[in-house]
Amino acid sequence: MANYSVSNSQNTLAIPYGFFIRRGDFPALSGIDKFGYLPTATSSYKTIWDGDNVYTYPSAATTMNVISSAGASDDGITIYIEGLDSGYNIISETVTLGDDSAGGTATTQEFYRIYRAYNTSNTNLTGNVTIQQDAVVYAKIFAEHQQTNMAVYTIPKGKRGYLITGNISVEKNQPVVAKLMTRKIGGVLRTTGIVSTFGVPFQRKWELPPVLPAGTDIEIRAKAGATTSIAAGFEIVLENA
Repeated sequence: MANYSVSNSQNTLAIPYGFFIRRGDFPALSGIDKFGYLPTATSSYKTIWDGDNVYTYPSAATTMNVISSAGASDDGITIYIEGLDSGYNIISETVTLGDDSAGGTATTQEFYRIYRAYNTSNTNLTGNVTIQQDAVVYAKIFAEHQQTNMAVYTIPKGKRGYLITGNISVEKNQPVVAKLMTRKIGGVLRTTGIVSTFGVPFQRKWELPPVLPAGTDIEIRAKAGATTSIAAGFEIVLENA
């Protein structure tokens, strides 16, 4: 005689809370996912972004020049830029590459912060794009990615941020020290989280998330025992303040 068993268990579906935030079930909440990549980490701290240095923030709102290293080969490609104005309001602009002789295509908006830019056309960039002013680069798009990879963000006006997760991974089996740095308006960038690892990916979930007021700058910096590449990022839930 065959044996049969009966189970009262039911299949369940675990859906992350972020799904409901993205779907708009909580109108006062939104979120931001920031990811960065540093191709050449060394023994000195650098910001995890497309540059090769500690990130420089604009000291005042300014128009930006957008230029491709491929020159006229990338003319006609559109680049979307997102950031904040001097009042920490979210602003964005799409520029069309093409004014190489004048040092790049100028934005009409004045940016006080830039935290994301990407190619919005149907043609791939062949050169690397820099978004800069007075020889200082504030965002960079490598052709292999077609968008910025910068673990840099600033909380917009009218928002309050809650830092939910942070992560870091390293290409080679090297010792790495990474630190989360934040700066409130009128303050200095200070370490508000630090981790060391030896070639092993690390992720932290905050049970008591740090509260980040409007205007707070956030970035991840890291250094390694030998030259390698490092990827890092963080997730923030934004609440209408």
